[in-house]
Amino acid sequence: MAEKLFRLEVISPDRIFYENDVYMVEYNTTEGQVGILAEHIPMTQILAPGVLTITEDENSQRIAALHEGFVEITQNKVTILAESVEWPWDIDLKRAEEARIRAERRLNAGGKDLMRAELALKRALIRENVAKG
Repeated sequence: MAEKLFRLEVISPDRIFYENDVYMVEYNTTEGQVGILAEHIPMTQILAPGVLTITEDENSQRIAALHEGFVEITQNKVTILAESVEWPWDIDLKRAEEARIRAERRLNAGGKDLMRAELALKRALIRENVAKG
């Protein structure tokens, strides 16, 4: 029996990041982690920083670092409008590690921008994890 597929488009401000028919897509929202299959009920969601997992078929899965945005789900199509999205091979691991260290220092120092430092730390950790596989 053939798997039901749907169209996935991932769009960032500078390019169409990904476009293909897929079996499943998983990502983080402000409400938690979700997985979408074909014929899902229509809805919109707000993305939270996390790992984007694209399952093209039973033998092919791709991951990317996804940093905020919106998702529109229709019955046969999912459109992700991402603030930023990166394949593992596009991530500069050294830069991500340096960003993590800076964010940890800001958190340890305290101050008024703790939420911003926490978000920077989360983004850096996601980039590191995706880059390391």
